[in-house]
Amino acid sequence: MAAKREAEKPVPSAELELGVYVDSSALAKLYVPELESERLEQFLRGRRDLMISELSVTEVLSAVARRRREGALDVKQAREIRDAIVSDAASGSFRRLDLTPATHREAERILLSTESVPLRTLDALHLALAIAGDARRIVTFDGRMAVAANLYGLQVVPL
Repeated sequence: MAAKREAEKPVPSAELELGVYVDSSALAKLYVPELESERLEQFLRGRRDLMISELSVTEVLSAVARRRREGALDVKQAREIRDAIVSDAASGSFRRLDLTPATHREAERILLSTESVPLRTLDALHLALAIAGDARRIVTFDGRMAVAANLYGLQVVPL
């Protein structure tokens, strides 16, 4: 269930020059298995350039809570997922990005300047976090986020 990545296969150093922001739609697949989970884990394995945000952790736990309410997960499973994601976030496997007033201002700028994509608040915050973290790539399974990320110069990792 937890997504501890092993350093089994080193990622070529040329690829490590690119920071990779992992949004909540991707992060969730590491803890609640879905069709794309295995491909995602293969891409992430051995990387040292990964970024997540505290916002992503909270969003994933919100999705876990929803699945618990719907009966797809029991209380024990939900707690195990929470413990695993919090532990992984603190392990150093990811560079953790925090929301700051500057991040909010950038998200607001993105919201006001993006006319072609109906961005949601959390999407704009994720984009602002990725930009603030100097990410060059983003892992997302959200189509709207992918389109917006491309608009702001982030390459979407095809998985």
